[in-house]
Amino acid sequence: MLELTIALALGMLVVTACLSLYRAQRAAFERAADAARMHDAASVALDMIGQQMQMAGFLSGQNAGTGIDASIFGCAQGRVTGADASPSCEPLAGRSDGVQVRYFADVVATWPTTGGAPSDCLGQAVSDVFVTNRFYAKTSASTGEPELYCEGGGKQAQPIVEGIERMRVQYWLTDAPAALDASSIARDRWRDVYAADLCVAVRGFAVQAKRRAAYVDCDGLSAYADDGRARQAFRRRVALRNTPAMSTRGAP
Repeated sequence: MLELTIALALGMLVVTACLSLYRAQRAAFERAADAARMHDAASVALDMIGQQMQMAGFLSGQNAGTGIDASIFGCAQGRVTGADASPSCEPLAGRSDGVQVRYFADVVATWPTTGGAPSDCLGQAVSDVFVTNRFYAKTSASTGEPELYCEGGGKQAQPIVEGIERMRVQYWLTDAPAALDASSIARDRWRDVYAADLCVAVRGFAVQAKRRAAYVDCDGLSAYADDGRARQAFRRRVALRNTPAMSTRGAP
């Protein structure tokens, strides 16, 4: 009986150790998978917004003498609303910045639709002379998940990247020593923007252990979350290739 008891105790120890190792490995795998999804979401969001911002002010050869009003325009902690050529700002509860990009509409600068027409950020046909795309992040009213939204020429915003909790954009002007928030730029100074610092804050997709987790937000400040979701900020600097300010400065 003594030998049987010892054998059972050793067997239980081995099983307990195996279960603990399995749980630890599974938790590590879930964290790694969640981090990979966050990186993918950030990469898609930064690529999409960055590519659109690089197109700001683009004109085709036959329209080289034409000007584009509000080729780049941003809002601090709000989304862009109003007329394309004279936009305004509407506050967002999630404190995400918003940005509007405008450029000449043709099938070279955009993906053509099945009918051969230029398209906006949602793949909708553009009938106007210019493409106008507006980006911002907010929490979905239907799913409760943070998402990056794009509003194209049809003025109907649609989610395009899940997990984007906040977008932060600061702009470089020709005579400014540092990047500025959109709220610090006068309306007549947007033509002097030649680059932008873009940041997206991504919230994790998997609920992990309910503990207070620290992270660095898009303002470079320490922040904390206690909802069991990981968070990380991703950054990129974008040159606005077609704006008058960039043409006077040259490529960076």
